[in-house]
Amino acid sequence: MSAYLGVETSLTGRRWVGPGALRERQAEALAQATRLPAALCAVLAAREVEPEGVEAYLAPSLRALLPDPRRLRDMERAAQRLLAALNAREKIAVFADYDVDGGSSAALLLCWLRALGHDATLYIPDRIDEGYGPNEPAMEALARDHRLILCVDCGTLSHGPIAAAKGADVLVIDHHLGSETLPPAYAVVNPNRQDEPGDLGHLCAAGVVFLLLVEANRQLRQNGVQGPDLMGYLDLVALATVADVAPLIGVNRAFVRQGLKVMAQRGRPGLVALSDVGRIDSAPTPYHLGFVLGPRVNAGGRIGAADLGARLLSTSNPHEAQQLAQRLDQLNDDRRAIEAAVREEALAQAERRGLDGPLVWAAAEGWHPGVIGIVAARLKEATNRPAVVIALDGAEGKGSARSVAGVDLGASVQRLAAEGLLVKGGGHRMAAGLTVARDQLEAAMERLGELLARQGAGTGGAGDLRLDGLLMPGAATVELVESLEQAGPFGQAAPAPRFAFPSQAVLDARRIGTNHLRLRFGDRGGAALEAVAFGAFDGPLGPALERRAPGLWHFAGKIEVNSWGGRNRVQLRLDDAAPA
Repeated sequence: MSAYLGVETSLTGRRWVGPGALRERQAEALAQATRLPAALCAVLAAREVEPEGVEAYLAPSLRALLPDPRRLRDMERAAQRLLAALNAREKIAVFADYDVDGGSSAALLLCWLRALGHDATLYIPDRIDEGYGPNEPAMEALARDHRLILCVDCGTLSHGPIAAAKGADVLVIDHHLGSETLPPAYAVVNPNRQDEPGDLGHLCAAGVVFLLLVEANRQLRQNGVQGPDLMGYLDLVALATVADVAPLIGVNRAFVRQGLKVMAQRGRPGLVALSDVGRIDSAPTPYHLGFVLGPRVNAGGRIGAADLGARLLSTSNPHEAQQLAQRLDQLNDDRRAIEAAVREEALAQAERRGLDGPLVWAAAEGWHPGVIGIVAARLKEATNRPAVVIALDGAEGKGSARSVAGVDLGASVQRLAAEGLLVKGGGHRMAAGLTVARDQLEAAMERLGELLARQGAGTGGAGDLRLDGLLMPGAATVELVESLEQAGPFGQAAPAPRFAFPSQAVLDARRIGTNHLRLRFGDRGGAALEAVAFGAFDGPLGPALERRAPGLWHFAGKIEVNSWGGRNRVQLRLDDAAPA
């Protein structure tokens, strides 16, 4: 396919890729059938939405998209055991992962149990001292005092630790890839078990926990008991779905769309307090979930006390929520400083090793294990390749990995562990964790690169910028932005629409702050549009446009509404530019 608008190499070194002739015809057919704006139809065509499915796609509802929980193996059995523990007033423990998905999953269970008059014990392992998932000492200790243990967002590969929980029943509610054998738990509910068809594999752990509560409520109703209203819990499911980078397809779209509405009502003290310290002064969006709230919830598990996030999300006390939110906000600031130092070192090491292979990786002594996942994500974003960052400590290293679309990283890491090149490893399509012996490091990374190359990793250039179509400044209205938002929520597997503005003249360009660019451009018809490019002076975009060289330019980015001084106006979030 030829480059869109002929842009083979833009200012940022990327090749522009736009819709082909077939996709454009599909968009035109949608516009004729639905009378919707052409730009929205271009986005719907890219999502392969047929005319008869447009109405449902634009208004995703749980009524239409929520699957029957019993489609998942062990679901009915797990809900029965949970209710039996409630009825018998057994002591219940919730063992959760230390990230947003784990904390949200734990909070869902804690709040649901509390609404039914039952307080449960929360246990979240320390990232450095205990590592990911159940461990034998912790499970043995919990089993001494509890009859039921729920492992959420973990446990699928924890055969030994679950076997150690003698005297207690264990329910695993997870979404990470399973192996050929299941742990000796009472029930393992996981859409990514090997004996599941995988059609619900896009759910995060909180989504699976939500389905468990739907099933438990159904069983309660059959016994004449009204369970808690689960619609009010969707804010937690939305937060986990976005922060865990789950693909926004199927029921996940409804989870996030409806969860944002619940969050906007400001009924959960922990999210209210966190939104306030994060200075969210508008209706929450997926951006706020992924880049404002999520990192702060994660900060406790990364460099502080592991249980802070789950405690914040589950508390009903506004004063406690405020204290926890302030502590997490400070930890997040500390995390940024640690991350910046590790990121600089990791990128320099990866560049020396080479960025053109199927895998980008870096490893060093002294890196904080709590930030290597974020740094791996930054390497992945910078290179458009799967990335692994490993914190070495003595004879072993703990690593975190992030993948790109179309490359199943978790399966490759799991195979690496099965081949004996890792001490342990697992995850899902987009993210994985691993432990590797120092003397196996080079061999393990070489083999992982081979496995990823078989899936096509490294073949897509970092320079591909995908565009949904063309717009002119006069068409970029507040009404169009609102129309495009109907195709949301946007995130993993559902990127926000990005358009090209062809043959524009730069009317004004100036630096704002230390490294950002404010731009105004227009076409021959006299219509003009404001644009902003954050971090533009960290690369070639800012300097080139600030000079206002003569001639016309193609601009590419996302249109958004900028609310300032009581006025709403459209601006372009500029991603790239190229001479026309």
